[in-house]
Amino acid sequence: MTRHPIVAAACDVRASLKVVAGANPTFMSTGEKAAALRELVAAEAQLVELRLRILADAGDLAADTAAKDAAGWLAQHTRMSYADARADLRLASALDRERPVLAAAMREGAVSLAQARVIDRALRLLPAAVDAGTVALAEAHLVDRTGEFGPKELGRIGRRILDVVAPEIAEAAEAARLADLETQAEDHTRLTMRRLGDGTTRISSRVPDAAATRLATYLEAFTNPRVAGDRNTPPAGDPVARLAYPKRMGRAFVQLLESLDPTRLPVHGGDATTVVVTIDLDALRADLATADLIGAGLVPGDDLTGDRITAAHARRLACTAKILPVVLGGDSLPLDLGRTRRLFNAKQRLAMAVRDKTCRGEGCDVPAAWCEAHHLHPWEHGGRTDLADGVLLCSHHHHRVHDARYRVERSSAGAFTFHLRR
Repeated sequence: MTRHPIVAAACDVRASLKVVAGANPTFMSTGEKAAALRELVAAEAQLVELRLRILADAGDLAADTAAKDAAGWLAQHTRMSYADARADLRLASALDRERPVLAAAMREGAVSLAQARVIDRALRLLPAAVDAGTVALAEAHLVDRTGEFGPKELGRIGRRILDVVAPEIAEAAEAARLADLETQAEDHTRLTMRRLGDGTTRISSRVPDAAATRLATYLEAFTNPRVAGDRNTPPAGDPVARLAYPKRMGRAFVQLLESLDPTRLPVHGGDATTVVVTIDLDALRADLATADLIGAGLVPGDDLTGDRITAAHARRLACTAKILPVVLGGDSLPLDLGRTRRLFNAKQRLAMAVRDKTCRGEGCDVPAAWCEAHHLHPWEHGGRTDLADGVLLCSHHHHRVHDARYRVERSSAGAFTFHLRR
C-alpha cells in the first residue's frame, strides 16, 4: 500500500535523524555548527508548520475517538499538555483560515513557532473595526520583519502596527481599543487578603495596567538597596458599598496609589520618584486619542515601560499632582510640565476641602481627603487653575466625568449627576 507523501516525509525525517543519533558535535568546526543550527531551526519551523497544517484538518480524529476536539486527541495520544495542544490548535486554525502569508513563511522555514505566535496574537488584538485589507498589510509587514527581529521585538512592532500600515486610522482605533480595556480593567479590579496561619498574609490583587505601572515605579524606589526613605503613606478607601468586598478593596488600593505623594518617596533615577504621562496637545483635546504612561516595567525584559492610556484617562490624571503630565507640541517637545501652571496647589486643595467637604458627585460622601481636584473648565480648552474653577471628586466620579460614555450635568447646588449615553 502506497503511503501518503506526508507520512513518507515524516518517516524519512526520523530515519535521517537516526543516522546521526550517535554523531558527536565536538569535532564539528565553528562554521559547521553555525550552519547546522541555522538549518535545524529552519527545519523545525517547517516541521511545526506541517504538524499544524494537519492538526487544523484533524477534526475527524476527534470524532473517531469521541475526543472533544483535535487538541484533545493530540494531548491524549502524544502526551502533550492540553494547554499546549489547545494553543497549537488555535494557531493551526488561524494559519489555515486567516494567515496565508504567515503560513507560507513557516513552510519555507523563515518564521519560527515563537515568532508565529506573536504575529498571530498581534493581529488578533487589532480592533474589530479594522478592515481585512489592513489586517493583510499588517500580516505581510510583520512577516517581512521576522528575518530581522525576534519574538519580543515583533511584539513591540505588533502593538503599534497600525501606525505603520494605516496611520490615518491608528490613533482612533487604538484609543477605542484602550477605552474598552480601561472599562474592563475597572470591572476586573479587586484585591483579597487571606491569613496563612504562619504569621503571613497572602495578598492577591488585579488592577489596571496603568495602576500596576505606578506601583512598580514606586516600589522600585524602595527595592533599590542604595536608598532608603520614608514609607509613610496616607490612607485611602472606596465608598461604593454595593460592590463586592474584593472589588472595593481593589479600588481602594488604586486610590491609595493615586494619593501617594512622589515627593515623599526616595530619590530614584536622580530625581523624585515620578510617573509621567506624555501626550500631544492636539490629542489631549481630542475624544479618540492616546497618551503614553512612562514608569517602571513589571517583568525585566518585557516591554511594559511604555503603557498607553486614553486621552480621557490622561485628562483625569492631569488634574492631580501625583502624576506629572508632559504636553508635547507639534515638534514633540514639551510645552508644559504641568505642576506649576496647571495643577491646584496644597492651599487651593485645602480651601476646596473646607468648601466642598466631600465629593461633589450627587449622593457621594467620600471625604475631601480622599478626593481629587478637577477643573470645571479643562486646562486644554483654556481653563484656569483657580479656586472658582476647581471642584473635588472622588476617584470613581473623577473617572466618570472624563468618560465619554457619560453625559454630566451640574445642579444649581453644585452637585454632579451622570447619565449614561444611549
